[in-house]
Order: sequence, then C-alpha cells, then structure tokens
Amino acid sequence: MFAKKLIFICTVLWMVPCTTHAQPKKEKGEIRFPMADAYWEYEPGTVEFFEHRSSKAMKGKDGGYYSLILKDHLFSDGTIEFDVELEGTGFPGINFRMSEDLLEGENFYIRSFGPVSPLERTTLQYATVIDSMSTWDLTDEYQAGANMEQEGWNHVKLVVHGKQMKVYVNDMERAAMHVPVLEGKTDTGRIMLSGNVIYANFKIVPGATEDLSGEPGYDPTHSDTRYIRNWMLSEPLDFPYGRDLQLQLPTMYGEAQKSDLPDSSMVWTPIRAENRALVNISRRYGLKRGGGRRLVWLKTNISSKSEQERILKMGFSDEIWVFLNRELVKVDKNYFGTPSQKEPKGRCTLENTSFGLPLKEGDNELLIGVGNFFFGWGIIARLDKTEGLSLD
Repeated sequence: MFAKKLIFICTVLWMVPCTTHAQPKKEKGEIRFPMADAYWEYEPGTVEFFEHRSSKAMKGKDGGYYSLILKDHLFSDGTIEFDVELEGTGFPGINFRMSEDLLEGENFYIRSFGPVSPLERTTLQYATVIDSMSTWDLTDEYQAGANMEQEGWNHVKLVVHGKQMKVYVNDMERAAMHVPVLEGKTDTGRIMLSGNVIYANFKIVPGATEDLSGEPGYDPTHSDTRYIRNWMLSEPLDFPYGRDLQLQLPTMYGEAQKSDLPDSSMVWTPIRAENRALVNISRRYGLKRGGGRRLVWLKTNISSKSEQERILKMGFSDEIWVFLNRELVKVDKNYFGTPSQKEPKGRCTLENTSFGLPLKEGDNELLIGVGNFFFGWGIIARLDKTEGLSLD
C-alpha cells in the first residue's frame, strides 16, 4: 500500500549521505532541476535516468516503485511543475514541506489504475502526512477528477501559498483541485517524488503564488452549531485486533466481569475539533510503531432542557462503541477494503452512520470508544438539531 511504502522508503532515504551537488538552472525566477543523479537522493539501485519523449526523465528500475528527494532545496511558497507519464499503477505523487526527519508534510498524489472519467472524483487526492502516516482516510473533501492521459505526459502544476493550494492537471486555465486549508504543521521543508511512473521537466518558481491567498480558506462547518467540537480524550490503549470491548453483564449471565469502560482512574485531556469539524486523534497520538490496533476514549456532555431524542450523524475511522449515560447505543466498523467499510469507501465522513440519542433532561454523558488499526484516526460528530441543548 502506498503509505506503508512511503514510511519505509522515507526511513531508508534519510540515511543516504549528502554530497556536493550540481547547481540547478535558473531562468526568470524559476529553478529547473534536471532528472539527473546530481539533483536527487534515492535508494541505490531503484532509479534509472534516461531520455524519454525528448526530455531528461527518471523512472523506477524494472518498473518498480521508487521514491527520491530533491537535494539541497527547501520549499515554502510558490509554484511546482512537472510532467508525469502514468506508466505503472498505484499512487504517484509529490510530498512537499517535508520536515527534516521526513515524518511530517503535505502530499498530493494521483490514483493511477487505468483510464478514468473526469467525473471520477477520486483521481486526484491530497492528504497531510502526520508522523510518517498518510491521513488519506480522513480527507474525503480533498479529491477531484481530471482529464488524464494514459500515454504521454500529464502536466501538473501546484500553486502553494500559506495554508492554501491549487492543483492544475493538463488544463492550466482551470484548477482541477483547490485545497482551502493545508492541514500539515510544517510551512517549509523538503520535496519528494514517488511512484512507479516516469517524471520529467521538474521546476520550482519560489514566491509565484498567482492570486492565491495564504490565509486559510472557507470551512463549511465553521458556523454550523450542530457539530460537537469539544471533547475530553484518554491516553491510547493497546487493543489487539479481534478483541471486543468487555462490558459489564447482568448477574443472570453468571459471575460479574470487569468492564472496559473508563473508570475514575482514567486521565483525560481536552481535544477540540479542527478544520472540517474533525477530531483528529492521529495528530495527537501519531503512528504506532510496529503496527497494531489501539483504542482511545472520547467523552463530552450534552445538556438537554427536556427529555428528547436527537439523531447523531458520525464519521469515524476505524471503529466505534458509543455509550449515552453508560448505556450502549451503537457499535460500528469502518475498515477500508473489508465488508464493514462505509461509504465513501472507508473514508471518515458524515455518510458513515447515524443513530438516535435518547437524551434525558439535564446532563447526558456521551462516551465513545474509538479503535484504529489502519491509517488515519478520528471522528466527526453532528447532531440533527441543537434546540433546547447546550454542548461543552
């Protein structure tokens, strides 16, 4: 899978020593970086430089997946352009503003699995990289279609300014994708290309941001009072795959068993939903080294002026156990590539699930166990109405 390969390759590349490098060619403010050994770091034996369609180009040896880092250049704002021929399948793309340890940054990529319609909105994708992990399953909003050539060059241009980015593919008059809020925590850093494709004609124009604002763009959730934004978060717990929560059973089922629900010894810290009303647990706890399933608890309070039932819509990745006033109201899973995945294809959106919350008059504790095994970790929660309610 793309992101797992990225983690491994980044680690290997970081150990490649730097040497004295050739100077890139500059013309009218632009900097051209030829596809040649002098300008790129890569794992030895993975890349081939050659002439292709009258351009100096690079590809993976024997059609293999590769990753390479631009030498001696840090990118902040400006324009990045390159040509790519979709020779192989997978997720070719560019990481930029990568931290020195290559664990944080931004990632734009193409889902390349054969011919696509420009109406297929999953062709172009953006996700931030957190602790070396792509959060693609938390960023359904950041996708777009494009007219892609399966044979020959596709010209890609990224315009990056502050917290915003526009991406042009083949059509340089109309942006194929606009990212109103880049969600990485770095504002400058290294550049990396990856994939099993052919790249050529790479150039950067520092500071060329066209008319793109550097301020965060519009967040459609910003003024919507139905979103639950303020939570308390537990520390992550190891939760081996295949295990379920142990709940307190009535005595009719035999000897009482200890419940996994948090007790008075649980330590809680505040967490607030960020852009797109996403409670981004990945940002708080990063990647579990060596893999493995983890569980956290989120809790908040809903105060109701009367007894009433409200509907809660939730996006989540990857599993949830929902309790209202310590009573179980919902269990669900959303694992990409399995029969349990929710629309849209395992991504965290409000399309994932909805269920009733039978609220009592006064305070109501909403407690959610959130399990994660696969890529991004988080929830989005929105009530159908907030009349007669107050939220933490």
